[in-house]
Amino acid sequence: MDISVRIRKITREGAVKAIASVTIDEMFVIHDIKVIAGKTGDFVAMPSKKVPNGSYLDIVHPIHQEFRDIIFKAVMEEYEKAAGSSKTPVAM
Repeated sequence: MDISVRIRKITREGAVKAIASVTIDEMFVIHDIKVIAGKTGDFVAMPSKKVPNGSYLDIVHPIHQEFRDIIFKAVMEEYEKAAGSSKTPVAM
């Protein structure tokens, strides 16, 4: 499986640190994956929408932890390159 990541936006303020797009096998792309600063470290959040009760619902997400880890690692590696950061992220 070929996974490529493009970091489109890096912010210096607020919890959202970057926005990424992930392309899988040059056949499927996921936009608006967020790198977010959490209390215990950075994490990756899948695209979501706000529902009427005020909570958020993922639009797309991995079914298995193994694939979640693959996406997390790929996004964080590319984010760290783009940001010039050496922080160790936490798992999703």
